[in-house]
Amino acid sequence: MEKVQGEMEIERWERSEEISDAEKKVIQEIWSRVYANCEDVGVSILIRFFVNFPSAKQYFSQFKHMEDPLEMERSLQLRKHARRVMGAINTVVENLNDSEKVSSVLALVGKAHALKHKVEPVYFKKLTGVMLEVIAEEYPNDFTPEAHGAWSKMKSLICTHVTAAYKEVGWAQYPTATL
Repeated sequence: MEKVQGEMEIERWERSEEISDAEKKVIQEIWSRVYANCEDVGVSILIRFFVNFPSAKQYFSQFKHMEDPLEMERSLQLRKHARRVMGAINTVVENLNDSEKVSSVLALVGKAHALKHKVEPVYFKKLTGVMLEVIAEEYPNDFTPEAHGAWSKMKSLICTHVTAAYKEVGWAQYPTATL
């Protein structure tokens, strides 16, 4: 029974709701403010991610032994990765009206993380959840209930496409218990 329930959770996680034009506009408006501070916000997201999910650091030889958030904040490698993460999200946000481009960008991200970095796909769900928390905290006036709904769909979109890329390359290690 447990396995079937886990499989249903994965299927639910892999479906994303359609993002309306109004929601795309909300996402893009908030993102324009976020991206104006992309490195600082990206660093905040990664630090919170690593503090909340320290097992994620295992994939980063440059800062996997860092415990202190201040040390992480000063890490040039972490800052560089934050810029890459924010750049990929920026490409997705800028191309929300071009589903093929969104799919292509997220497929590249998913395949690289599956094949080259061997990152468990569940970390994308965790990272995008942290991203929403940080954006909501840093931009509270912009993060209305409507914005939260739109960004939740954005999170789902990212996870759906990344998970599809993992499946496409034959990733078989879906952690059913942690979803």
